Amino acid sequence: MQNKGLIKLFAFLFGLVSIYQLSYTFITNKVEKDATVFATNKISESEEDYLEKREALEAKYLDSIGGNSILGFTTYDEAKKKELNKGLDLKGGINVTLQISIKDILKGLANNTKNPVFNKALADADNASKSSDATYIDLFFESFDKIKGDTKLASPDIFANKGLSDVINFQMTDDQVKPIIRTKIDESIVSAFEVLRERIDGFGVTQPNIQREGNSGRILVELPGARDIGRAQDLLSSTAQLEFWETYKQSNPSLSSFIQAANERLKTLVEVQKPEAAVKPESELDSLLSDVAQDSLDFSQDVNPLFSLLIPANPNGNALVSAAIQDTAKIGEYLRMKEIRRLIPADIQFVKFVWERPTEGSEVVELYALKSNRDNTPRISGDVVSDASDTFDQYNKPAVSMTMNTKGAKEWEKLTGDAFNNQTGIAIVLDNKVYTAPGVSSGPISGGRSEITGTFTINETKDIANVLRAGKLPASAEIIQSEIVGPSLGQEAISSGFFSFMIAMAIVLVWMVFYYGKAGIFADMALLLNILLIFGVLVSLNAVLTLPGIAGIVLTIGMSVDANVLIFERIKEELAKGKGQSQAIADGFGNALSSILDANITTGLTALILFVFGSGPIKGFATTLLIGIVTSLFTAIFITRLLVDWYVSGKGRKLDFSTTMTKNLFKNISIDFLSKRKIAYIASSVLVGIGLFSLFTQGLQQGVDFVGGRSYTVRFEKMVNPSEIASELNTVFGSGTNVKTYGEANQIKITTPYKVDVEGIEVDNEIQNKLYTSLQKYLPDGTSFENFTIGSGEKSIGILQSVKVGPTIADDIKKNAFLAIIGSLAVVFLYILLRFRRWQFSLGAVAAVFHDILIVLGVFSIFGKLMPFNMEIDQAFIAAILTVIGYSLNDTVVVFDRIREIIAEKGWKAGENTNLALNSTLSRTLNTSMTTLVVLLAIFIFGGESLRGFMFAMIIGVLVGTYSSLFIATPVMFDTLKGKTQIGEEEK
Repeated sequence: MQNKGLIKLFAFLFGLVSIYQLSYTFITNKVEKDATVFATNKISESEEDYLEKREALEAKYLDSIGGNSILGFTTYDEAKKKELNKGLDLKGGINVTLQISIKDILKGLANNTKNPVFNKALADADNASKSSDATYIDLFFESFDKIKGDTKLASPDIFANKGLSDVINFQMTDDQVKPIIRTKIDESIVSAFEVLRERIDGFGVTQPNIQREGNSGRILVELPGARDIGRAQDLLSSTAQLEFWETYKQSNPSLSSFIQAANERLKTLVEVQKPEAAVKPESELDSLLSDVAQDSLDFSQDVNPLFSLLIPANPNGNALVSAAIQDTAKIGEYLRMKEIRRLIPADIQFVKFVWERPTEGSEVVELYALKSNRDNTPRISGDVVSDASDTFDQYNKPAVSMTMNTKGAKEWEKLTGDAFNNQTGIAIVLDNKVYTAPGVSSGPISGGRSEITGTFTINETKDIANVLRAGKLPASAEIIQSEIVGPSLGQEAISSGFFSFMIAMAIVLVWMVFYYGKAGIFADMALLLNILLIFGVLVSLNAVLTLPGIAGIVLTIGMSVDANVLIFERIKEELAKGKGQSQAIADGFGNALSSILDANITTGLTALILFVFGSGPIKGFATTLLIGIVTSLFTAIFITRLLVDWYVSGKGRKLDFSTTMTKNLFKNISIDFLSKRKIAYIASSVLVGIGLFSLFTQGLQQGVDFVGGRSYTVRFEKMVNPSEIASELNTVFGSGTNVKTYGEANQIKITTPYKVDVEGIEVDNEIQNKLYTSLQKYLPDGTSFENFTIGSGEKSIGILQSVKVGPTIADDIKKNAFLAIIGSLAVVFLYILLRFRRWQFSLGAVAAVFHDILIVLGVFSIFGKLMPFNMEIDQAFIAAILTVIGYSLNDTVVVFDRIREIIAEKGWKAGENTNLALNSTLSRTLNTSMTTLVVLLAIFIFGGESLRGFMFAMIIGVLVGTYSSLFIATPVMFDTLKGKTQIGEEEK
């Protein structure tokens, strides 16, 4: 081997850099462990809310020592930025995909036009988007073109308005306007991206990830380690639409008469159960309706749809009425009814009703009546705010201080003056919720400074100030996909992942020494360096380590072993031919190189496709697999060679590449594989046929990734009956809710399509409330809703993980999965065609892969409901299928390489030499398959529940992949070349 010195230097430097990069992770782990010990010693478990107190003390400790020098070259704060990124499933936190509303952007660009053609095109695009893969803007343009008539996009009441006058004029055609609108939409999405980035920077999590997904208007946000999930969701989905409105007086007679008229009209429109005798005295509402005599309302004898839901507001405040939070949706529905809106008196015809922001622990909220106008625009918008900061009010309570620009200051002075003169309040509204509505007691306020007060926590004021500084989103952002992992589940994943990793590593290291003796020790040394390099590269690239990523690294162990097995088996063959030790080693490495490269390139191609089409943890799996392929090639080809050459260069040293027990294994084997191909064809046809029958009759259990919906992993203190819980939840959520044991008997996975097409955090909260109410009797006494939901500390009960996938993104995931599988097959077919110059080789390889995929799908269809672990078809399953494709091709290509080599030397000879090639690679095939299976079994058994279905698919894939490379791929290739092979034609 040439340039040994250069390789030694490169390996040394590469290893040194990897150790240096990983040192930051070791440093942060040590410091954080010290912080945990410090907090645990200071706060005992007997204290109330000890977990929260410990967490706060840990944070304070880390802040206090963050700038201290460590080992003379870094600090904790610096090391934290450079440590190994852990994914959501290892650290806990939240991962969401936000859909920026292109519809909102279009309406904004058109200045909220009332043009009927424009709005009809939007409505048609809404309907079309539910069943189309096209982008919303394409659907809008398509809908507009169908119905436009003489209307142009450049009409003055559409896009040729004042706001776009610098780029669009009345003379432009639609084809000229469309690219301009596309550009403006892209600019708005970029603006939304930057606004979200600024908000996230102020949120306080380490190593956040935010990225755009093409031109779809989707933005992926990952916040590993985020504990307060509700706060994170609010931060991400809040548009930060700040508005200032003047309120109507509580005693306004027109409002009082409207509420009474609305109640009377609703009696004829809705059915309300007549109240029983023992009813809460709703007649307290008379204190609100000051102009209505108390004795004119007889609630005990009458049905009052609206009055029965209302509670008098604080008479000293500016709210109109109050209501229980659970009744607000119904009241809002009533007030939005066309029949009710018609009853509003002319002097308040544009009144806007807005609820206050509910505070934690409150069961009642107030309803405000705001002075609006025909265009429903506020007196002052949030874009006049030039700065905002969290502060404390005169009573030392958390508040938000705002500074307005010159224009805002003038408007603020006028608004406060009107409120003072009218003795009304000023409602400060953020995202359609009233945060506070103070009165003005001392005349107009100049200078443009104002303050938002209320019952806030310090974190809430920080977040409000943060979103106001960052600015509002240019359009609403809906969470169309989310995954939330509790911290306890993340810690369990780390433990199980690390344990499975160590078990697999130990088994492989021992096996290599057992099978190859001293040579196995050198392979193990190269393997350990390989693992070090993988982690070093991960840190250097700032990549994220996920639980599937750990699986990818463990799988890399098997691949690294495969390369060494190929090399050692070839060396043994060369030694058997009578060559000297040095020459046999050189020829063994040289002859194995082609097979090693082909096998790793085919696996790498499938991993690359998985990286392109996958997302989240699956992308993490693909990342580690790709890195592992490169490092495995380097360590197997160069490092093992260096170690072997070093050893045999010593005087009198001999290397046998086997042990006493394995020396004669697989020697003199002569199996006639081709003669058994008809039996194999029949057996495979039967297995595939049974699988297809099951697929067409039973189908597959599709996860929420593919059908949309929400799933929750819930843990209880004691074992529960999933059938009993399913029956109860189906009465709450309707049919379609699925409940099954997930891991231990005290843990279940709940999947429901309930309101799958309804976006918004409100729906997520509604479902969690329903779950809590339904499951409360299975929880320990005193378990609160906060303790049941995610983000409540290091707990062992309640919701450990939740996943939400909207129907639109589910369709996209399904489409990408299909493209990934087809794409990988096409790419590999072409690669094999280029390498072997015959389409018959490609056909054999692809036939074997199809065979393997159909059998894996069949197994999942037949046993999906029988196995005691999750066998849903999701993104992880697609990753497993692609890995099976890679492994099967890896195996097949090694066999094909040997066939090509032997045939080139000896000719076909009616299949004799094909059988010879298969027998000569049998040792490598079985050795690699057994090693990989042991590795996969270690992850399957010890790697955690979330990986079991994933690993099971790969275990089946390895078994059938080994079989198909011998009994499907080669026979299909042989039979399609039959005209040449059967007559004994010798090809050179």
